[in-house]
Amino acid sequence: MKSEKPINYKINLEPDLERFIFSGTVEITFEPPSPVSQVALDALDLTVMSCQMQRGDGYLDCSFHVDRSRQVLLVLLPQKETGRILLRIEYEGSINAGMTGFYRSRYSTQGRTEYIAVTQFQERDARRAIPCFDHPHKKATFDVEMRVPEDLVAISNGPVIEETPVEGGKKIVRFGQTPKMSTYLLFFGVGRFEFATNPEDQRVRGVTVPGMSRYAGFGLEFARKSLEFCEDYYGIPYPLPKLDLIAVPDFAFGAMENWGAITFRENLLLRYPNLTSRAGEERICEVVAHEITHQWFGNLVSPSDWKYLWLNESFATYFGYGIVDHYYPEWDIWNEFLQGQTQQAFERDALRETFPIELPEGERAAITGATAPIIYNKAGSILRQLEGYMGKPNFREGLRSYLKEHEYGCAASHDLWKAFEAVSERPIIRIAKSWIEQPGFPIVEVERREGRLFVSQTRFTYLPHESRQEWLIPLTVRLFYEHGKTELLSTLLEGKEQVVEIGMEPVAYKVNDRQMGFYRVRYRDRKDLGELGRRVLAKDLLPEDRWGLQNDLYALVRRGDVPIGDYLNFLSYYEKEDSFLPLAGMDGNLFQAFLVAKETEKEKIRSLTRSMFQRTLSEIGFEPRPGEKHTMSVLRDRIIWHSAIYGSTEVEGFARDKFESLMRGEAVHPDILKSVMQVGALNGHDRAFHWLTRKFLVSESEHERMNLLAALGCFRETPLIEKAREFVLESVPSRNRFIPIVSMALNPYAVDSMWDWYVSNLERLEQFHPMHYERVIEAIVPVGGIGREEEVRAFFEDYMKKKELARDVIRLSLEKLEIHSRMHHS
Repeated sequence: MKSEKPINYKINLEPDLERFIFSGTVEITFEPPSPVSQVALDALDLTVMSCQMQRGDGYLDCSFHVDRSRQVLLVLLPQKETGRILLRIEYEGSINAGMTGFYRSRYSTQGRTEYIAVTQFQERDARRAIPCFDHPHKKATFDVEMRVPEDLVAISNGPVIEETPVEGGKKIVRFGQTPKMSTYLLFFGVGRFEFATNPEDQRVRGVTVPGMSRYAGFGLEFARKSLEFCEDYYGIPYPLPKLDLIAVPDFAFGAMENWGAITFRENLLLRYPNLTSRAGEERICEVVAHEITHQWFGNLVSPSDWKYLWLNESFATYFGYGIVDHYYPEWDIWNEFLQGQTQQAFERDALRETFPIELPEGERAAITGATAPIIYNKAGSILRQLEGYMGKPNFREGLRSYLKEHEYGCAASHDLWKAFEAVSERPIIRIAKSWIEQPGFPIVEVERREGRLFVSQTRFTYLPHESRQEWLIPLTVRLFYEHGKTELLSTLLEGKEQVVEIGMEPVAYKVNDRQMGFYRVRYRDRKDLGELGRRVLAKDLLPEDRWGLQNDLYALVRRGDVPIGDYLNFLSYYEKEDSFLPLAGMDGNLFQAFLVAKETEKEKIRSLTRSMFQRTLSEIGFEPRPGEKHTMSVLRDRIIWHSAIYGSTEVEGFARDKFESLMRGEAVHPDILKSVMQVGALNGHDRAFHWLTRKFLVSESEHERMNLLAALGCFRETPLIEKAREFVLESVPSRNRFIPIVSMALNPYAVDSMWDWYVSNLERLEQFHPMHYERVIEAIVPVGGIGREEEVRAFFEDYMKKKELARDVIRLSLEKLEIHSRMHHS
């Protein structure tokens, strides 16, 4: 259906950072598809003062009505109009504290509390700051002007082109017109900002609150590299004259890709010497690359509807890792992609309660705790699968064609598939539709009979689920011969079953070579799995394949097909393992199993993991070493904490001594700082609690504050757990309250009491940012509800009848609880 076509917005804003209100005037130029007598604009939490329509050199008053429930400002025109129309609307709004719309963020400087005001509009919150056509396909240009105190700095998407002093100690700041873009990409902010500029590319600027710009250099340099990579790879120059990277103290998400004015959590842009770990540096680079990729995927070419959000987020996720790998191949970041992105996608999409990548229509087409792992993690993993199938040159050529054809416009899924198919001469459209338009993913079951592999596919879910779904699967099989020779077979699995000829000579075979495909594998014959296990032991398989074998087997444990003992026995093939990816995979699986297992199984896991990770730490050292692999440094911090949970006295003693040194004011290497504080809390008493909380209240580093909050979730003693929970609700800024709560839900000594605490503090928790409230539910329910399943289900059944909050996340959390409960009682 045709609708109004916006052309331009002229926005004039005057924010008041003392009363936290703003007044605004917007002139909207648009064209209706046919004569109209009324116009429906999106507006939320705005007080409209007047509406007028331009007629010649003057304006005619329009009557209007605000429908708060529908978030609509209905403007009634004096008469039917056609052609180009200009509406002028005067209005007021609040600079809220909710980290959405036009909101305020607090910081401290020289003992004073100060504020900045910034915007966060994705997906549907531009309407909180301006009446507008708030939909991604309704693109327009924007001219922004702000009236602010003369001692403050104003920022928007475009560069400042004029500053004019006016009465009352204020100035009018006018910005350059934006390219044609969606409303959710609009940005404006005001405050006492500081600037830092990258010396090699003057377009790239860091923007911080006072005193923090000195920490921006690392992030800005990688931004310069990312911009250079994207301009070369996509073949389209960055179209704006500047690219600001803005560190915001209070920020609900990780970052936001506003065109030319990207906002970040401080820890995801600023690098703090002696505090930011190598994992933190890697995360800065990945997020910076992610957001700069968005300047093309999302900004230059936007989704024609919110259900196509994956077109933005999959590419930003994929190239977030690809750009880091381009500049730092020694970091092995694609291994972290598998353990982080692909594994999280598997976990989410194996639930019956899931979504297709191309989201359903309506309000559910949004980034939430339920949809994010699908449109970011799974969709990014599908791109990896497609690139492997198409080949890198065709993948790049297809992307260039797609971007060029739709630049400054909008696109849907089929537009991308058409571009890919045109360059690859392969059935990309049919393949992609099977992965994008239906939920879930397959498990490929395989059995060797003489010289053939008999392959079949079904949908993989942890709980029983009837499904006739099929996927077109780019299937790869690595064949192993005597004397070390290998061969790769590739085919397209169409239909439920297929036979693959391999001959009699191979002594072993591995399906899903290098884990490029987004599917699980089950070997029906245990001998075939044993042959691969022996190649794990001999390191004849790549780390990705060693990771994939144990990971698929553990998924079968969670589904109830394989007892946990079989998985633990298979891990004996990994006794010489020294690569990050398989070790990280086993660490994650074993810790999850430990959290949900009954006591007899917990002891088996403790015994295995203590010896496995004690050996690993003995080989790599308890402390970081100069020149060691980046991934080993990341792994060490994880397994120190888990080893302490498993009762490793040597690890506990090391970390406890380091924590004592830390409390005395001595330095601890940033790569183990988080785990040292976690173990310090685990074994600490009141003194540890007071040190952690005092340190949190005075720290200037968001990276350090987040590590301290994670440690606050790690106490062993009940009185300290209770004190920590109260501290979180009373003294932690709203942007970070979820962090220690999630940490407590992963703490075996705290998790049993988390459900009662959640119910007792429900009203306070419901005031969290919606995404953070979803994280709290998803953290607490799946493990904290074990042993009281009926009570938890009954509570949420009643809750969802009364409230709209977090319904999708509640459903998936209850499904996870059922999975864990079955593992616990098996």
